[in-house]
Amino acid sequence: MTPVRLEDRVREHLGQEHRYEHSLRVAQCAEELALRHGADPRKARLSGLLHDLARLYSPERLIAESEARGLPIDEDERAHPVLLHARLGAALARELFGVEDDAVLSAIAKHTRGAPAMSALDKIVYLADSLEPGRTFAERGRLWDLALEDLDAAMLETQREGAERRARKAEERASAR
Repeated sequence: MTPVRLEDRVREHLGQEHRYEHSLRVAQCAEELALRHGADPRKARLSGLLHDLARLYSPERLIAESEARGLPIDEDERAHPVLLHARLGAALARELFGVEDDAVLSAIAKHTRGAPAMSALDKIVYLADSLEPGRTFAERGRLWDLALEDLDAAMLETQREGAERRARKAEERASAR
């Protein structure tokens, strides 16, 4: 399949221009990081393009389709089904787009929560998703610059910053009640 045809199929599957544009930015950022860090840019671009195939599914659909495929669902995922979109998206990449490359499927599956053991490609897609230019949090630019230099340091800092951002939002929600 040509790159243009693949992009058209992803656009059609996602059904939302905003999510499609995000996926294109993630693909571009992943390719750039791969070139910078000696990973395969084609695999990085493909992983980035396909990373959010299930992101717009409803919570009910995420659970139902994950269960139908026998994907284990932990307590956090049951409470927050959006977390399932990464692993379900990897299954969809295989089923709908014919992806058989385990490295690509792993990068898609790990792009939301990360994992204790992550390959360079896993880190690249995680960081590309977190730091693509459409993200607007204050530290994005600094973290992107760090990702260009050091994937491991960028992973630690991006995860720390994300946890701090989520904690601030939770505090704001709690004080608004």
